[in-house]
Amino acid sequence: MQQGARVMVVEDDATVRTVIADHLRAAGCRVTQHPDGQDALTQIQQQLPDLLIVDRMMPVLGGDELCRAVRAFSDVPIIMLTALDGVDHRIDGLERGADDYLSKPFSLRELQLRVNALLRRAASPGPLGEFVAGRFRVDPAHRRVWVDGREVTLTTREYELFLYLVRRPDEVVSREEILREVWRWGFGDASTVTVHVRRLREKIEPDPRIPCYLRTEWGAGYRLRVADGGAC
Repeated sequence: MQQGARVMVVEDDATVRTVIADHLRAAGCRVTQHPDGQDALTQIQQQLPDLLIVDRMMPVLGGDELCRAVRAFSDVPIIMLTALDGVDHRIDGLERGADDYLSKPFSLRELQLRVNALLRRAASPGPLGEFVAGRFRVDPAHRRVWVDGREVTLTTREYELFLYLVRRPDEVVSREEILREVWRWGFGDASTVTVHVRRLREKIEPDPRIPCYLRTEWGAGYRLRVADGGAC
């Protein structure tokens, strides 16, 4: 656990909220608690936390709406909690901008491991030098990405996915490999990768409906095309 990390827990169930907060404080985090999304958003706009844990179903301003609002100005890591356990619900939550998703009931140990992973990745600059891969320019020290000279803003997961692919130009990478190497999951729902690929395309493609750079290789995985010039 990153000592002193500022974690915001947004959960309308006071018992769940307190249990999570106490567990993370014991692990060394500085935790603030909020009963609804509107209360949390007001605080976030004043001081951005290092990570958000957000319940999906809340009064006043729900988790989906809070994610969308935060994503309009920040790529802070977000873990979404929900009692809705199903692939479609998970995909829907990720589409709203969450980086990770846990269904209730969940293990506090698993939550802590996922918090650790997101904080570690958000804090790690990786190699310091900028590099160019075809039409992409990447500054790992500051986690910045440009496409054909235009800077794009990526969330933590989107950036890690992009960085993994751009370091393997024109190589076909399976969804299982991406889950293992980017998410550090030995197993899991591969639809998580599909959602993040879709979100990444929305930011790096001229037309996400007709991918030019991030191609699907049916039955095999994905390939990031970086060659200069030529038609898509």
